[in-house]
Amino acid sequence: MHVFYAPDIAVNPELPEEEAGHCLRVLRLTVGDEIMLTDGKGCFYRAAISAATGKRCQVKVNEVIPQEPFWKGHLHLAMAPTKNMDRTEWFAEKATEIGINAITCLNCRFSERKEIKPIRLEKILVSAMKQSQKATLPALEGMTDFKKFVATPFDGRKFIAHCEEGEKPLLKHTYQPGENALILIGPEGDFSPEEIKLAQENGFEPISLGESRLRTET
Repeated sequence: MHVFYAPDIAVNPELPEEEAGHCLRVLRLTVGDEIMLTDGKGCFYRAAISAATGKRCQVKVNEVIPQEPFWKGHLHLAMAPTKNMDRTEWFAEKATEIGINAITCLNCRFSERKEIKPIRLEKILVSAMKQSQKATLPALEGMTDFKKFVATPFDGRKFIAHCEEGEKPLLKHTYQPGENALILIGPEGDFSPEEIKLAQENGFEPISLGESRLRTET
């Protein structure tokens, strides 16, 4: 069954214009056809098209189906967007498919990309959410200054994955399932020494993701 994103469906039984266009003009669904909606907040809605006029598609909700969380805890990934935006979009898509709760784009000293288009990235998140049958859309925060971000309070464990030499435990050995976690991933040139120091001063724990040096989006 086709899944459509309708963030206000709980109070407004109508598809947003773009979703309505896809439903009526592309898929050629009509009155009486059953569809599945998600509000991006954790619930699916089984519904039927009740009216289809022009660009508008109204529905009658027959059942609300909450989706159980895929894990306990809140997982937040903050990364510096790559120079090639395609790779950042790939990352955002896969993070959504996995079920990450929040994504922040970091502006770091060595960032090769200083601007992004949040609207395009949001569309990719929505598409990935629907494709992977998720009912929760990750919270997305556009380009954010690194210094400001690391000083923002977070209720949980905070980690920074950097490439500087030194003893760093593997993330899988230090993170306990169910904990809230925030993980910082740096740009192609890694975090600067000053950024690493600042993050640690703000409670971020250095961690390793393994022996290999991975690409930012990986």
